[in-house]
Amino acid sequence: MPRVFVYGTLRAGEVNDLNAAAQRHGIAAPTLLGTGTVAGRLYDFGTYPGLVLDAGGGPVVGDLYEIADALLPVLDEIEEVYPGQATLFVREERAVLQDGQPVACLLYPVAESAVATLPRIVSGDWVAYRRARDTAEA
Repeated sequence: MPRVFVYGTLRAGEVNDLNAAAQRHGIAAPTLLGTGTVAGRLYDFGTYPGLVLDAGGGPVVGDLYEIADALLPVLDEIEEVYPGQATLFVREERAVLQDGQPVACLLYPVAESAVATLPRIVSGDWVAYRRARDTAEA
């Protein structure tokens, strides 16, 4: 079963909650393995974040899940990743730190060129950032 690192709208309680996506498609619920971090920079696209992988970047926070193989095409559809097409997000396998130990996970980063004019999420935590931003706008 693949492991995925979700850092944005696929996190629990967010608009594309991984558990809800699995349930909608009749796929076994993913197993939460815990919280992890990856080195990079997070940017605000408005309704979702984008991760630029960067070994010199700060920690980006997310959740690690073990998922059924059948859920991968659903994630690709949510992230609009289509074989043979240039898309904003790509699916990559990277080491994510969980309790200081590297864990191989699939994740969906964006290219550096996609974030040139976007605000950076300095905390590296989309959920905390979105909640604070949405409260400030209300």
